[in-house]
Amino acid sequence: MSGGEVAGILVAVFWAILVSFLAVALVRLAQTLKATTKLVADVTEQAVPLLADASATVRSAQSQLDRVDAIASDVQEVTSNASALSTTVAATFGGPLVKVAAFGYGVRQAISRRTRDEDDRRTTAKPSRRTVIVGRAVPPARRARRRRKD
Repeated sequence: MSGGEVAGILVAVFWAILVSFLAVALVRLAQTLKATTKLVADVTEQAVPLLADASATVRSAQSQLDRVDAIASDVQEVTSNASALSTTVAATFGGPLVKVAAFGYGVRQAISRRTRDEDDRRTTAKPSRRTVIVGRAVPPARRARRRRKD
């Protein structure tokens, strides 16, 4: 065997080993691709119903938000109407009610002052009292007359 033949055999053996490694790698790659394909199919099979449920949930949430938005706008309208009504009532009845209350207060003050004056007159004009001692009457004591300032 010559040196060229040995080199050729070495190259052939090297290529055979290389092809064997490549064949084993390709077989394992094929198995991995099959497993990956099966996994993707399983995930897709489970994900499609989940996505459908999520889509239905999002649609339902959107319809609920639309309802809440409508309710909020109605509440805002009612609030503004109540505020306008309150302002109108305050403007319409506020002034007259204050005047009626002031008039009532004045009348009460006048009546209480008049009653107080009448009570004062009654207490200053006391009827004469007599003290009774067994068997005789004693005239009332003389008091100095008070001067009234009118």
